[in-house]
Amino acid sequence: MQIFKFGGASVKDAEGVKNLAHVLKTVGYSNTLIVVSAMGKTTNAMETVISNYFDTKHQLQSSLQDVKKYHNNILLDLFDNEHHQVFETVDKLFQEIVQFFDHNKSPNYNFVYDQVIGFGELISTTIISHYLNQIGITNTWLDVRDFIKTDDYYRNAKVHWNQTQELISTHVDSSKLNITQGFLGSNSNNFTTTLGREGSDYTAAVFAYCLNANTVTIWKDVPGVLNADPRYFENAELLHQISYTEAIELSYYGASVIHPKTLQPLQRKEIPLYVKSFLNPKNEGTKVGKDITLNPKVPCYILKQNQVLISLSSLDFSYIVEDNISHIFSLLHDYKMKVSMIQNSAISFSVCIENNYDNLERLLLHLKAKYKVSAHKAVRLYTIRHYDQQAINDMEAGKEILLKQITPETVQIITK
Repeated sequence: MQIFKFGGASVKDAEGVKNLAHVLKTVGYSNTLIVVSAMGKTTNAMETVISNYFDTKHQLQSSLQDVKKYHNNILLDLFDNEHHQVFETVDKLFQEIVQFFDHNKSPNYNFVYDQVIGFGELISTTIISHYLNQIGITNTWLDVRDFIKTDDYYRNAKVHWNQTQELISTHVDSSKLNITQGFLGSNSNNFTTTLGREGSDYTAAVFAYCLNANTVTIWKDVPGVLNADPRYFENAELLHQISYTEAIELSYYGASVIHPKTLQPLQRKEIPLYVKSFLNPKNEGTKVGKDITLNPKVPCYILKQNQVLISLSSLDFSYIVEDNISHIFSLLHDYKMKVSMIQNSAISFSVCIENNYDNLERLLLHLKAKYKVSAHKAVRLYTIRHYDQQAINDMEAGKEILLKQITPETVQIITK
């Protein structure tokens, strides 16, 4: 049993869908479950639709029509017969979006987000499933919301493992080729939930865990896991193999190739993860597994942009002690801030965060009631694993450094 995950970049157009089929034919697809993301930049386009629903309703219809036109062009490139069932099926999915907007009474942005955003995945898998069947690759389309059950934390839901395990192990026929959506789940009331941005990798890991898969392969537009993002760093190198532990460390610090939650269920059952290029499916890529040393042993560079550095000190110059730190973290949790780095001294506390839910101003107002507060917005957080002095020197050159933290294996630098 093997799990394949294809991201949006791999199926951004008709040629991408055809290449997915080519990958399956090249590497084999018996006893396989495929997890697929929304096509191309559909998730971003759907976020625009949701924003228009709340803020600029006169643009709602046109923005949704743009999404529909994008997918319709892919359909026309893949299916010669415009009366093929897939056209009607996709049209019904778009009708469901319109019906939701017409009948929704909830003002909760996160709830609305989750009910709408996942149509990108539902549409992409519908198109791909029909195309594969058309060319003779018989498959079963699964609605992932029938299998992955979660809590009610919209936009970052937590999986209810026992229920999910039972549903997947009982109702998924692993002897067939199955195709399903990444990123999505549903709660006890059958409302759609999402597993966090880039959560399709995690979906693949959930199915792998529940089906006791032999391997998971994430198909990317890069050769495998690189020691740096080539968009931001020169001379990026392919890592041929890394351990679960090292991969979790890289994910924690923000490496975007592997989702942070993906590795934990795989590690528990020692299921190896492969990251390979969908352009060169026969190449080995990167293997992530148990007790594997980093090869090659080179510095690994990670950049997180659009961070916020908050520095706090007590108003009366008293120590920042346990109850202060507890209070600060309680507020960070309440305002849904993702912490990237912390540093404290006797009378100060600094934290680098991601303002994913646009709650920053409310958090700062709350903090100012008890602390002296300064905030640097739109800062960059650089992390180097397995650094050497030359790597640090190169990273710091020409930058204004706001904060720096060094441990034996990792250095983190916050710059403007």
